Amino acid sequence: MRRILVGLDERAYPITVAAGLLAGVGAALKEQRLAKRYMVVADDRVADLFGTALLDSLHGAGLAADLLVFPHGEGSKHLATVGDLASRLARAGVDRKDALIALGGGVTGDITGFLAAIYMRGIPFVQVPTTLLAQVDSSVGGKTGVDIPEGKNLVGSFYQPRAVFIDSTVLNELPDAELLNGLAEVIKYGVIYDAPFFDFLAAKRAAILGRDLGVLEEVIERCCAIKARVVEADERESDLRRILNFGHTIGHAIEAASDFTLAHGAAVAIGMVAVSDIAVAKGLFAAEEARRLRDLIAAFGLPVTIPAELDRSRMKGYLKTDKKSVGGRPFFVLPTAIGTVVITDDVAGDLIDRVLA
Repeated sequence: MRRILVGLDERAYPITVAAGLLAGVGAALKEQRLAKRYMVVADDRVADLFGTALLDSLHGAGLAADLLVFPHGEGSKHLATVGDLASRLARAGVDRKDALIALGGGVTGDITGFLAAIYMRGIPFVQVPTTLLAQVDSSVGGKTGVDIPEGKNLVGSFYQPRAVFIDSTVLNELPDAELLNGLAEVIKYGVIYDAPFFDFLAAKRAAILGRDLGVLEEVIERCCAIKARVVEADERESDLRRILNFGHTIGHAIEAASDFTLAHGAAVAIGMVAVSDIAVAKGLFAAEEARRLRDLIAAFGLPVTIPAELDRSRMKGYLKTDKKSVGGRPFFVLPTAIGTVVITDDVAGDLIDRVLA
């Protein structure tokens, strides 16, 4: 069992990583005495896979718990879903002494966290992530929210979970595409913070793709530890935490321009290559290092080029409305070396056009 503490004073919480942990969530929450009743929020696919196991764990520990299910997919990540879930909580008599459990991937975690933040002006919630992407990234740090037509994650809040429980064995149920979706975020951590981790990923590529749970647990622990340190230093993304957006500025624009048919991880992978090209053009990043990054992304089976059919003008529009932009000028996280990045809005429009093209 591996444990990482996100040290945020009175909002501090543990991240626990272990094989078979799903069966122990009930006992852990009973010891934590977080709530008198739990509402597990999951999409229809995850509910079928893991809903019964989690409810059995909660009921076995003597905890009252029920399951709320919503349709899977990014298309559910909007205000109407949050409103529907809130109404269902109210009809079920959920109050401030109760808590939510997000069981699923990033969409479920974002929706459930936002719902917890606003229902009765805030009730506790816990993350039980079931995808690699959620385990290494979105379940930690307290970012919650939903999409609107104008852009991704434009409505939301910072609201920290009370605990994160990561069961590595659930990754055995992931389709290959979902594993790859999370690996883009994994590679990100090596580039922005930890050069030895980048080398570790290159060395352990076969084991990771082969779903060696021991190696995957080490990957998850290292990513969570990096994110915990960054969040501790800058909880609300005023400065350092913006480095976690490496690849995301262009990645989110690509994702939105595809009408979310392109997976988040694939879009971020392309975005990382794109901003490394910008960094090379600005003389900040060596071309050989950019090739190393591109080669590692490709070696994991992730895309490295923007699909030709996507509308570049739509991407530029999304860049202007990105939540990280100020006055229509997007901020970019640019690598200066593997393990080190800088944040800047000093990227000429013609350079952005060139990279998008």
